[in-house]
Amino acid sequence: MPGLAERYVATRRLTESLLEPLSEADATIQSMEDASPAKWHAAHTTWFWETFLLRDHAPGYRLHDERWPFLFNSYYEAEGERILRRNRGLMTRPTLTEVLDWRAHVDAAMQVLLDDPRHVDLIELGIAHEQQHIELLLTDIKHAFSKNPLGPAMWADVPARSAAQEDGWIEHPGGVARVGHQSDGFAFDNEGPVHRVLLEPFAISRRLVTNREWDEFIADGGYSDHRLWLSDAWAWLDRRKITAPLYWRDGEHFTHTGWQERDPDAPVAHISYYEADAFATWAGCRLPSEFEWEAVARGQDGPGFDASAGNQLDGAKPPRPVGTGELFGDVWQFTRSAYLPYPRFQPAEGAVGEYNGKFMAGQWVLKGASCATVRGHSRPSYRNFFYPQQRWQFTGLRLAKDL
Repeated sequence: MPGLAERYVATRRLTESLLEPLSEADATIQSMEDASPAKWHAAHTTWFWETFLLRDHAPGYRLHDERWPFLFNSYYEAEGERILRRNRGLMTRPTLTEVLDWRAHVDAAMQVLLDDPRHVDLIELGIAHEQQHIELLLTDIKHAFSKNPLGPAMWADVPARSAAQEDGWIEHPGGVARVGHQSDGFAFDNEGPVHRVLLEPFAISRRLVTNREWDEFIADGGYSDHRLWLSDAWAWLDRRKITAPLYWRDGEHFTHTGWQERDPDAPVAHISYYEADAFATWAGCRLPSEFEWEAVARGQDGPGFDASAGNQLDGAKPPRPVGTGELFGDVWQFTRSAYLPYPRFQPAEGAVGEYNGKFMAGQWVLKGASCATVRGHSRPSYRNFFYPQQRWQFTGLRLAKDL
């Protein structure tokens, strides 16, 4: 595995490679409150390094611009006031060029800290944080471009067709399972502590639900049958007039390469928890719990298993779910588990303790990483989380059933 300094440099370069196809206007636009402009992601990740590493640990370091923390703090109350999230797209200044200059300034200053063992934990967190924002950068750009009637493409590419995946089920006998992060590598605080859960016998599908199956759900009246939907979901459906996954029209879907013919064998993506739950009910199944999913994934995560091989972001290439025989990659998979703290969970001290813990209410856990997830974030204990109506990320589902 590359050293800390190498991973820092690679992560920072990957962020900037995704900015290269964008104009100043592209990098500034914000298409909805859930999303942020590309320029903001590039600046916020730099603010993170400056605030939590350089400001406190680099002797003599002075803020690049004392006005910018107000613009690029995300949600850290301990770091003071900040611009409203919905107004991030109004910031025409600093320019993208100025943000890139700031990134270069911070990168140069970080060199004195990268080899200092006292800062390993914070640097690991900073790398993982920027890698998460690379995924958000990709999905936020996709949403912004989708709002343009011209259907612009970020990359010119001819999509390959997916191969049909093997049907079948992975059966698990149940029993007591240990869940949570169990290795010496990096993990976010919400992945622990390790604890025990009792599982009843269950099975998880060997493959993800596909676009073809979702077309069948639509044709069978899935979006108009109230019996399939949770009460809040039915109200959301009626209020938003939802009739298909996000980015669908006729036989096409919107991608980073513009509007493309929809691949029937590719995993369905950009659905909400509400839709995933309704489909599972329609199919006579259910969503797995996060503990069931992790128990099966841990069993597959043996020696030589590379969870990210061939199906996750590798350089500046357009992310696309294509179908894989692994549990990891392609799309984040909804579980029926509420995002809650594990037993004995304690957030870290200081502002970084706000990273995950304060969001543990009203959201649902997703597992498995997506085609836009940077390599290294595929591990059984990883817990992504979103509100039940959100669907601009690469989100899909894998069915489960009781045995």
